[in-house]
Amino acid sequence: MATRFENQTVWITGGGTGIGRALAEQLAAEGARVVVSGRRLDRLEETVAGIHSAGGAAEALVCDVVDEDAVKAAVAHIVDSHGGIDVVVANAGYSTGGRLHQLPVADFRRQLDVNVIGLYSTVHHALPHVMQRNGRIVLMGSVSYILTAPGTGAYSASKAAVHALGMCLSIELAGSGASCTVIHPGFVESEIGKVDNDGVYQQEKTDRRPGKLMWTAEEAARDMVTGIHKRQTEVIVTGHGKFANAMGRHLPGVTRSLIPRFWSKP
Repeated sequence: MATRFENQTVWITGGGTGIGRALAEQLAAEGARVVVSGRRLDRLEETVAGIHSAGGAAEALVCDVVDEDAVKAAVAHIVDSHGGIDVVVANAGYSTGGRLHQLPVADFRRQLDVNVIGLYSTVHHALPHVMQRNGRIVLMGSVSYILTAPGTGAYSASKAAVHALGMCLSIELAGSGASCTVIHPGFVESEIGKVDNDGVYQQEKTDRRPGKLMWTAEEAARDMVTGIHKRQTEVIVTGHGKFANAMGRHLPGVTRSLIPRFWSKP
């Protein structure tokens, strides 16, 4: 079995479900000591139990990335317990839905607080420790950063900010020994489609994402781990994600004209 992250300490925010859990499992299988954080301890403990049963090393840590003091405490705990941090995966986030003329300002602000400010806080406080180990910063974006659709403006705006932060950080880290990778997935199985605009998981909520295009979190995580290991600046995940990214980059006018024809109204 490949052990590309042998004896490295990896912190994954939003590590209790979906992509975060799949990344934790695969990185632990490759030798990493994984710390998963999030708001729901029960989900974090499920992730940790699965890793332990497979013979890996993992720890659960409650931390809401919107709470800067909690982020600072999480960083301090990881450094004190494990001696440092090699990889940070800033994965915590959710999706706010609603057309812009209807979406309350409070909902838009909450979207940015979690997906952008929370991500920045995670990176800001962990980065000095990552740099000491010539490690890796990983930001979870989305192909929505370049290919938006009706009702997804707030989420797309947040992921466009994540993309910009990642590109800037890659430049700032050049020559330092540390690196930044921005990951832009397409549709991947997760609970994000069942989280409401308050960031609360709702079991009964309908996931509107197209099931036929959905990749499993495990499939997506394999590509992501390879990109992280190779220190790629940008990783586009899923076949349809790569197609959407190419369309958004090279045929933006055509793409904007086609989306309203195929996207159902939220």
